[in-house]
Amino acid sequence: MKKILLLLLIILSTVKAQIMTSENLYNNYEKYKTENLEHRRVSYLTVKELIENLKSKTIFEVEKIGESLNGREIHSVQFGEGEINVLLWSQMHGDESTATRALFDIFNFLSTDDEFNDVKKMISDKLSVYFIPMLNPDGAEKFTRRNELEIDLNRDAIRLQFPESIALKSMHDKLKPSFGFNLHDQSHRYSAGNNFKTASISFLAPPFNYEREINAVRSNTMKLILSMVKELEKFIPGHIGRYSDEFEPRAFGDNFIKWGTSSVLIETGGWKNDEGKSFLRKLNFIAILKGLESIALESYKNMNAADYEKIPENEKFHFDLLLRNLTAVYNSKKYTVDIGINRDEVPAENENYFFYESVIEDFGDLSIYYGIEEIDCTGLKLREGRTAEIENPESLTKTEINDFHKEGVTSLTSNTFTETFTHLPFNFRSRIENPKIAVDSNPEFVILKSGKVKYVCINGFLKDVESKSGTIKNGMFLR
Repeated sequence: MKKILLLLLIILSTVKAQIMTSENLYNNYEKYKTENLEHRRVSYLTVKELIENLKSKTIFEVEKIGESLNGREIHSVQFGEGEINVLLWSQMHGDESTATRALFDIFNFLSTDDEFNDVKKMISDKLSVYFIPMLNPDGAEKFTRRNELEIDLNRDAIRLQFPESIALKSMHDKLKPSFGFNLHDQSHRYSAGNNFKTASISFLAPPFNYEREINAVRSNTMKLILSMVKELEKFIPGHIGRYSDEFEPRAFGDNFIKWGTSSVLIETGGWKNDEGKSFLRKLNFIAILKGLESIALESYKNMNAADYEKIPENEKFHFDLLLRNLTAVYNSKKYTVDIGINRDEVPAENENYFFYESVIEDFGDLSIYYGIEEIDCTGLKLREGRTAEIENPESLTKTEINDFHKEGVTSLTSNTFTETFTHLPFNFRSRIENPKIAVDSNPEFVILKSGKVKYVCINGFLKDVESKSGTIKNGMFLR
């Protein structure tokens, strides 16, 4: 009987103290997710308030390490008291916020009393981890890449002219970290090699010279990356890329390697139907925690650095929307054409949403490319849209809008409308003219089935007028 009780106690103890597998992190993630960071546009004041809240948690040490050009504070958050220093920084580019949101989820994880306490203590005992959650608060506030003076801070590692760059270099010089995590976002249109799978997460072990030589510092970076790739492949197989390793002497990642720090670049790309990057934020959470664990356990040393080259390199083989096998008619002769459309985000001023400005990126035989969204238009005919005049577009009902679309109307002209963007599902023009279908022009046309309009394409968004499915997120005033 005593043996049975002892066995039960051992089993219960094992259940309580879970191993920090990537699957366990994935399944328990919602417990740690910071709720007020749902949107990609993260304000400086939100981050400042969240950092202020961390000061009351004894496991963290918060320090102001500098100010931006506009006087916004830059902070570091320390966790752990181990001998190995690790430095992570995010939002060096102000509109790349996925990792910033994941870092606050990690702070919640580290400060929660739960079944993962043993591994947290192990990381704390082995590592001293320093996080800089928002290096470029001025750029973040405007949701732009560069700082207030339009400088790319990741090209200021040599001159070190700007306070944000100086803050990062000062942290490096003070800590002499063994490892660094340089956290970014990249275009969602990258492919993981030449295939239909987008590069949802990409890694780079930066070079330290033009010859791209591999020393012990860079080799350890490669091994650490491989340990994280192994974990992420469980969730996004085939969607992990290798960022181009051309040497950039002005970049911080390249210089961190040169200065003796194994610096991992993580670039978060795209995932279909995840415009807010919530799923990819979750993967950042897992990758960073498993990376820290790998450093603490030194398990990355078991990886073979040569396997790093097997990670497929980032390629640009994706359009946001690819329409295949359309029939275009010119001088009574039929041609088969594809249309590749890309949509660029334009942040709404002081609002948590984006407008879109779209372009026909390419036109013709696009059979070697892929679409994040694809439609096979075999048997369907391409035609220009039409422009109609209307005095009060805001008064249009849903039925009237759909009737216009059925008639092939894609643009309206109105003296009362002068804004750049509109939530109405039309483009606007200053005069009656039919839109041209051409490379570098706004994607605005109709697609016919048996002589009737099946689809309207307005500002790069497609609506099926038969089923009324599809959303035209916004139109534009095309002056």
